[in-house]
Amino acid sequence: MTDAEDRKPQSDEARSAFRPPSGVAAPADGESSTTSEFALPEGLAVPKAGPSESEVTSEFALPEGLDAPQATPAESYSVSAFTPPSGMPAVNLTKDLPWQDRMRTMLRMPVAERPAPESPQRHDDETGPAVPRVLDLTLRIGELLLAGGEGAEDVEAAMFAVCRSYGLDRCEPNVTFTLLSISHQPSLVEDPVTASRTVRRRGTDYTRLAAVFHLVDDLSDPETQISLEEAYRRLAEMRRNRHPYPTWVLTSASGLLAGAASLLVGGDLIVFVAALLGAMLGDRLAWYCAGRGLPEFYQFAVAAMPPAAIGITLTLTHVEVKASAVITGGLFALLPGRALVAGVQDGLTGFYITAAARLLEVLYFFVSIVAGVLVVLYFGVQLGAKLNPDAALGTGDDPVVQIIASMLLSLAFAILLQQERSTVLAVTLNGGVAWCVYGAMHYAGEISPVASTAAAAGLVGLFGQLMSRYRFASALPYTTAAIGPLLPGSATYFGLLAIAQSEVDRGLVSLSKAVALAMAIAIGVNLGSEISRLFLKVPGAASAAGRRAAKRTRGF
Repeated sequence: MTDAEDRKPQSDEARSAFRPPSGVAAPADGESSTTSEFALPEGLAVPKAGPSESEVTSEFALPEGLDAPQATPAESYSVSAFTPPSGMPAVNLTKDLPWQDRMRTMLRMPVAERPAPESPQRHDDETGPAVPRVLDLTLRIGELLLAGGEGAEDVEAAMFAVCRSYGLDRCEPNVTFTLLSISHQPSLVEDPVTASRTVRRRGTDYTRLAAVFHLVDDLSDPETQISLEEAYRRLAEMRRNRHPYPTWVLTSASGLLAGAASLLVGGDLIVFVAALLGAMLGDRLAWYCAGRGLPEFYQFAVAAMPPAAIGITLTLTHVEVKASAVITGGLFALLPGRALVAGVQDGLTGFYITAAARLLEVLYFFVSIVAGVLVVLYFGVQLGAKLNPDAALGTGDDPVVQIIASMLLSLAFAILLQQERSTVLAVTLNGGVAWCVYGAMHYAGEISPVASTAAAAGLVGLFGQLMSRYRFASALPYTTAAIGPLLPGSATYFGLLAIAQSEVDRGLVSLSKAVALAMAIAIGVNLGSEISRLFLKVPGAASAAGRRAAKRTRGF
């Protein structure tokens, strides 16, 4: 036996009492080592072992089905060893794109895969803002958006953008019809902080809506530093600001809308004046009921009565006018097209609870309008008023008048929605183009009114989405007023008149047509908005992390 063999420990001594603990790899050779290596996670390849003694003492065998690569320990512990086998998806969130797209992209991603905020907003305190205050600011901004009629998806995106702008990345907003909530968990080992807010009052003011979008856009811009106190100050100014149009302008706009709608269905100058006076009187009565604290259901019913009463009066006095056009024009000023579009949009984007609540609200408004008009029509028929619904439809013989009427209708609708003056001209032209498309398809091309309405509404949604992306604002001011000429006012009136004349079957058919037209408008607007995304670069699309759609159950 040589001297080297004498110095070599025996087989029982080779198993040292200080064996490597669980989770620590054995040395590569038989010699003792004070710098042991941590074992690789399960499922990853390990370096090829050295002498046979290390294979005996190692407790971390290679999993079945994997081959050990020829690599050194230094190579096996690279940074890439801690990424998933397929690699982490590279999320490309270009800052020159609208913040809505960037926030929707991250909301659809798992929390662990969302990129961290790059440059949070400046704080008065070096330690950062208090989490409850950031969540409160987020809820207040979301409340203004939801109360203004914004879709649930856009409200969630805005809330998420505000939180990320102040460095709170692990946030989950949740929006329903009347309740807003948001939860922030600083880390996996800390308790989450949750806050909620209830939306009790709703008001239509697109000027305030645009100001809120401008604030969120500034907060999302890393080059614009806005402190928490400054954001609260700007939000308080939005709440204190008065509406851009006084009450008498709103009342006049309501009358102009009804008069333009009566021209749209074949009325003349006398019909225009009668519809204008009836809508203005109904608007004043609705304001009076609102001041008395009556619910909106009764406000809509009262507002629908004066135009119907004036139409019945013209018929009883044997005035040679289309009295049915007066009633139809009054209905255009009351149909809840804004709420209908928002409800269908929420349903198409996966917010089914909010969509169901919005559509139920639309149903109540529609029932109240039906009740108000039906009461007046019933008494008019009993008094001997002979109303011919076939004479109320416009035939498209004078397209110039109808185009001008559609633009006036969109203009009046924009004023009623309290839009910014800079957007009124664009939405007025958008409404005229929508009616041109509808008239060309329905009157000239003899295509069904439902398909023509859907195509025209799709064009409205496409234009509105492109304008909103160009100006980094909400799409509602560019779409809601433009769909005014497409609302099913005449189909609704025909159904009510048939029911009042005891022709229930005919009335239900006409009301079903009105519902189909309303759904065509809502779906067309949403489809046009989605089509616009095909022409614009979506953040993260190259890595399949773009605006992912909600998972569908396929009926299971």
